[in-house]
Amino acid sequence: MSKYSKLRNESDIRGIAIAGVAGQDVNLTEEACRDVARGFALWLIDRTGKTNLRVAVGRDSRLSGEKLLGWLADELSKEGIAVTDMGLASTPAMFMTTKTEGFMFDGAVMVTASHLPYNRNGYKFFTPDGGVEASDINAMIALAESDRHSGLAPAEITNGEFMSVYSKRLADMIRSACGSEKPLEGLRIVVDAGNGAGGFYAEKVLKPLGANTEGSRYLDPDGSFPNHIPNPENKEAMASITEAVKESHADLGIIFDTDVDRAGAVLSDGSELNRNRLIAILSAMLLRDHPHTTIVTDSVTSSGLAEFIAQKGGVHHRFKRGYRNVINESIRLNSEGVDSQLAIETSGHGAFKDNYFLDDGAYIVTRLIIELSRGRKMGYSLASLIDTLKEPAESREFRMNLSLEDFKPYGQKIIDELKEFAPSQEGWSLAPSNFEGVRVNLDKQHGNGWFLLRLSLHEPLMPLNIESDDEGGVKTIARELSGFISKYDLLDSKALKDFAE
Repeated sequence: MSKYSKLRNESDIRGIAIAGVAGQDVNLTEEACRDVARGFALWLIDRTGKTNLRVAVGRDSRLSGEKLLGWLADELSKEGIAVTDMGLASTPAMFMTTKTEGFMFDGAVMVTASHLPYNRNGYKFFTPDGGVEASDINAMIALAESDRHSGLAPAEITNGEFMSVYSKRLADMIRSACGSEKPLEGLRIVVDAGNGAGGFYAEKVLKPLGANTEGSRYLDPDGSFPNHIPNPENKEAMASITEAVKESHADLGIIFDTDVDRAGAVLSDGSELNRNRLIAILSAMLLRDHPHTTIVTDSVTSSGLAEFIAQKGGVHHRFKRGYRNVINESIRLNSEGVDSQLAIETSGHGAFKDNYFLDDGAYIVTRLIIELSRGRKMGYSLASLIDTLKEPAESREFRMNLSLEDFKPYGQKIIDELKEFAPSQEGWSLAPSNFEGVRVNLDKQHGNGWFLLRLSLHEPLMPLNIESDDEGGVKTIARELSGFISKYDLLDSKALKDFAE
């Protein structure tokens, strides 16, 4: 195993930056961070062929952020790369430093670990072409583990500021679409930033447009996350923004993850707008302007969402989990002449074709706010856009650990054998066009729903998602599946068996 292999997280670097959590030793040490920074510098020099490179760096609110950014900036400058420290920023904003006139950096790095606990941190890397791929991370780590240096003269580190520029771009989008300098006057929109980096949206986007943001929560950055985890998928986080909407009688509530590349929302009636519902409303908006476009999602979206997109005249293309996977699949489809305007995961990672296929939570909610304003003028609500969305009666996820180090062959064996087993079962049928794991549909007599068993990309576990259109259907499906699953003694299926029984 290589020195830094445990820091690889598909298309970024993540690790433990703060000691104190039981059983977790710091692996984002100063040495590791400096080596990774050197690896990125050498990779960027090799990629561009340039020796006068400029890189922007930023961070979210994590307690370890300033330290990790400092090590990164210092090492990049030692390798001859001019660094501009943008301070507290969002991940999408850091990418936009490579695309915005007056900035146009050769690369950018964001210090973040997204929604992970406070003691974690990491690095996300960008070029003007977008976020780096897993293969690029592998190349950077190989360079980090080498003793190679650029040989260039050290460059300077300067301080900069970009969030006001980024915020103005979003505000100008709303002004242009709504045809007014203060298009949000008369609207109350509350934001829950969870003490991450998203507080700017209330202060620098909504308020200048006339919105009333009273009732917003946790806008101040605090890397200990004292109120709740900044994560639109977290129950406590969604309960917080829902409560804020109801208390303030707001027209819309917005919640971001720590680095603002994901978002969720709450409608004025207190109903959540995340996962399948968020995908549905964005699809409805896009299909009005781009008829027949293809919406690429991850593998765990509901059957009702597929029906909804088809009803609206679109094509639902269910693909693999992982935000880079859905983005790259949408880009691939477009390159083959298939129009695909949106790539989105149920986690809230959403990337629009007209925004560089950048997964940007602030851009998502900006589109929602434009639609909110449009609906107010034309007499419809956001909720009305998804009033035909068929939602499951029940859904549940089981995360089953694999108790062996080389877990992928064993996990794949389970998937392969389940694919062979499923067609022989009464009322079961393999889902068509399945790109990940095994997805099985079950008829009315056998649970009236579906399940998806897949293998985690990085961790020794197998997530199992079950959804049913009937009350009690998830338990019926779990009971039918449990007998097959229980024969694999290295797969911890106790939670599934206990639920089924």
